[in-house]
Amino acid sequence: MGKTSGTIAIKGNKFHARTPQAMVWFDGKTQWSYMKSTNEVNISTPSRSQQISMNPYTFINMYKAGYQLSHRVKGNNYEVHMVAQNKNNGIPDMYIYINKRTYSPSQVKIKQGGSWTVINIINFKAKNLPNSTFVFRSKDLPSAEVIDLR
Repeated sequence: MGKTSGTIAIKGNKFHARTPQAMVWFDGKTQWSYMKSTNEVNISTPSRSQQISMNPYTFINMYKAGYQLSHRVKGNNYEVHMVAQNKNNGIPDMYIYINKRTYSPSQVKIKQGGSWTVINIINFKAKNLPNSTFVFRSKDLPSAEVIDLR
């Protein structure tokens, strides 16, 4: 559908993603999504498959629940293929590419609704982040309209 770049900060199942078009905060339960074009923040409680589509690093724990794993070496990466045992799963198929030298993720491919989303990971850095990183603060976007969809 398109291509964009951005950053994502992750801590457990919490994340904060930022692109030129949008920002998303998720504290493990509640998600705040800010769209720059509409100057709106939508508050929701996303489903598991919605969380995965926004935070590709949920694969870290996702493999424990109903996925068959296989792996092989592909170029400079380890390719981990995850196939859902239940075909009605929101994410039936996923590939994770791990750099053989640094052991950091380099790409995630997620199949949803018959199409693939590819996320290229560049400049991966591990660091400890405060929990406040993953919560929307209205004072940071005081003119944005907040819409609670829960």
